[in-house]
Amino acid sequence: MTHASHEVDTAEASTGRLGCRFCGSPLETTFVDLGMSPLCQTHITSGQLGEMEPFYPLHAYVCQRCFLVQLQGFVSSQALFEEYAYFSSYSTTWVEHARRYAKMAIDRFSLGRSSRVMEIASNDGYLLQHFLPAGVPVLGIEPAANVAEAAVAKGIPTTTRFFGFETAGEIASEHGRPDLLIGNNVLAHVPDLNDFVAGMKRLLAPRGVITMEFPHLVRLMAGNQFDTIYHEHFSYFSFGTVEKVFAHHGLAIFDVEELDTHGGSLRIYACHTDAAERPIGARVPALRQREIDDGFTTLARYRGFDEQVQATKRNLLAFLIEAKRDGRKVVGYGAPGKGNTLLNYCGIRTDFLDFTVDANPYKQGKFTPGTHIPIHGPERIREARPDFVLILPWNLKDEISRSAAYVREWGGRFVVAIPELAVF
Repeated sequence: MTHASHEVDTAEASTGRLGCRFCGSPLETTFVDLGMSPLCQTHITSGQLGEMEPFYPLHAYVCQRCFLVQLQGFVSSQALFEEYAYFSSYSTTWVEHARRYAKMAIDRFSLGRSSRVMEIASNDGYLLQHFLPAGVPVLGIEPAANVAEAAVAKGIPTTTRFFGFETAGEIASEHGRPDLLIGNNVLAHVPDLNDFVAGMKRLLAPRGVITMEFPHLVRLMAGNQFDTIYHEHFSYFSFGTVEKVFAHHGLAIFDVEELDTHGGSLRIYACHTDAAERPIGARVPALRQREIDDGFTTLARYRGFDEQVQATKRNLLAFLIEAKRDGRKVVGYGAPGKGNTLLNYCGIRTDFLDFTVDANPYKQGKFTPGTHIPIHGPERIREARPDFVLILPWNLKDEISRSAAYVREWGGRFVVAIPELAVF
């Protein structure tokens, strides 16, 4: 399947046959069906509360040929990302993760003033800012204009456009080709996967390196992280599948790291297939074989996840029903995309959760999509003195429970629903 032939596959899918966004095979096997859900990053203003909200199917399939887990695309990238509510810098642990990455990359790849670093979906400059003190020239590539403005204000050159094969050629002509091309938590957000990866191949310097981080499907399943499935995430990758995608476009993965971020992620290192100076590291075949041994190249491995998710829903609702019967006050912490999947799938509204809070001023004063739970600043928790605080971004539960430790002053406790219900 060439870059051009992918357009045929997409067209076939749009005319009735649901086809895999990588290999075009028919999608017939359900991974998990989360019902109907609104777009998770579209926060509602008070003036919109009486308006009709669009809901779309949140039904993930697994491809029987390449084992890519994926959602059908109902909404364009432009509608999802031209204005975006997620600013990476509001998570201190994520900014620190980015700082450590930049130091590692500078040392490992001997980056300096004559090098060029670019990041796709560079958000508010949370990562590229860490290359500036070393004098490494950077360029952010960010589709959301409101987020790109925040990066430019930090002194990070940023071009506002969606990345793909065509724009890769434009960026190479205007800015040159990068020695290091970064993409953190963007691969899942791409509806036209082949166009995107072909673009990275086109943009990368001949001896350049690509690093990408994305949630690992193996960890998603092991940790019951179904709430990370939402419309903005089109695809969910095992290592074996992402290796096939990259190889198809002339890119070789020469190293891989397993990270704890976002509930368990992979960081892959790739180069042009003909870049012989970068031998394949031992971690690549080891992880590939581990997935094979765990059954990730068989459809049977993916079946049964649906039932596991339904059990999680019943456990959380049972806890909330009991808490409310006992006259307890329950509030939320955070208004992340994953939280909105959980709230909508479980049907949790203000009958169970009085409000939620978020450190991002962009979300404060608005309401969660679909469930219309008010979003306040974190100080509201101290005023309300709740009995339970349901942490929606469970991947940040340690950071949040430390910053809101004052909850324990009145006997309040924290709750997470994933990987399983826990009160602490």
